[in-house]
Amino acid sequence: MNEIERREFLKLTGAGLGVLAMSSLFHDRLLAGTLPADGATLFDERFGVSRETMAKVLATALSRGGDFAELFFEYRVASSVRMEDDLLKESSEDIGLGVGIRVLKGKQTGFGYSSDLSEEKMKSAALTAAAIAASAGTVAPPKLTPVKPDKQVYLLTRPLAEAPLADKIAMVTEAYKAALGHDPRIKKATVIFGDELQVVTIANSEGLLVSDTRPQARLIVMATAEANGTRVTGSDNAGGRVGATFFQSNGTMPKDIGKGAAEEAIILLSAVSPAPGDQPVVCGNRNSGVMVHEAVGHPFEGDGIWQKSSIMHDKLGQTVANSIVTIYDDATIPHHRGSMNVDDEGTETRKVVMVENGKLTSFLHDRLSARMTGVKPNGHGRRQSFRHIPIPRMNNTVLAVGTSDPEEIIRSVKKGFFAHSYQGGEVQDTGKFTFSVNLGYLIEDGKLTAPVKNATLIGTNLQVLKEIDMIGNDLRFFLGTCGKNGQGAPVTAGTPTFKIRQMTVGGRA
Repeated sequence: MNEIERREFLKLTGAGLGVLAMSSLFHDRLLAGTLPADGATLFDERFGVSRETMAKVLATALSRGGDFAELFFEYRVASSVRMEDDLLKESSEDIGLGVGIRVLKGKQTGFGYSSDLSEEKMKSAALTAAAIAASAGTVAPPKLTPVKPDKQVYLLTRPLAEAPLADKIAMVTEAYKAALGHDPRIKKATVIFGDELQVVTIANSEGLLVSDTRPQARLIVMATAEANGTRVTGSDNAGGRVGATFFQSNGTMPKDIGKGAAEEAIILLSAVSPAPGDQPVVCGNRNSGVMVHEAVGHPFEGDGIWQKSSIMHDKLGQTVANSIVTIYDDATIPHHRGSMNVDDEGTETRKVVMVENGKLTSFLHDRLSARMTGVKPNGHGRRQSFRHIPIPRMNNTVLAVGTSDPEEIIRSVKKGFFAHSYQGGEVQDTGKFTFSVNLGYLIEDGKLTAPVKNATLIGTNLQVLKEIDMIGNDLRFFLGTCGKNGQGAPVTAGTPTFKIRQMTVGGRA
């Protein structure tokens, strides 16, 4: 093992390859009977970190003159199963345990972490974080007052962290067979299932003590079709803050996800190249949330506002979009991938409207960005793990529903492009972006006609916001993992079908 902070469990099954690493903590997983009812109790009884110990470590973190200190305890169990080439290629289980310690002094951040939860090691990490401050003195330990989140947005019925490996393999196999069996032209399928259970406890120098137990699961299927020298790939996925029952419902069963990926691949076999140039673009509701997330959401995150690196930093109160546009981020939507009861600073999450009827009304803040802009934190401080500092991040970012029927939107376009699913995109601080569309369609005389592959959408976020002139009533959500400053975070983004009056469509042969 190359990281002493992590206990990793890896099984590889395939052509003669098999490796298994074991740990006593795996056999005594704590999750065997029931989910932890309270994270603070977990860290006290299982790992010996009492409330008194937490207070002492906080006092050490403030001993050099910092004005705020925080402890982020994390216990995480994550597993994954991968199948392709008719083999279970990989099965793994990973357990993480540790504490991240942050100290703020004005706009400066000090940070240390430890996977050893002894008081001595935690105090050493606290002094590392405290090094940003220069003064010294004795600080009384804060009085920690436990609070409970005011909501429960997770589906904890039959948590997958407690499910046997055989159940997860059965799900993966079902999705794999559905994808390969959909059509003889499907030549390859890859299925990945991942789940985790994260238990966190957050304590800070203001006396906050709060815990959260967070499930997460996702099933991803990629299907590759071949015919007449053409090779294309479709994909589909489903998941969220859910348990096993989620994957037993119509539409989110493993076989449904496998079939969805295969269907997209088969359509792409007959796809043509796009008609390049500026034209009306209709963004479908299946995946277009990724555009709202990347091109519109990131500029509203608070670090870019106080550091003035975001194009939106000086536009509060100004009109930045068509008056029909309202955009919000809501971590309280039940069971969504980006949902949280509290953020990673312990702040209660809530719905935050960034754009209301075209006007910029708010930004997404963690504690530091709120401090620097003179507002209150609004539940958007997120971190990848105890080894990372919290930064302002999106959760579930949504273009609010409009009043138009999706078919009406398509009928309004004489000649244009329909974006159905995406491969990814790139966004600059200036707001300029490029998105790759995996599957699109030509719009001719108000109808979807030929499928299109290898298309790109090019524009700027301010252009897109002002050019949206029709919004549908058919909201749907996209699941993703957002990368920022070297950290990944699970997110959801949602849109109805919407129309952009004019946008540049590019492509390649």
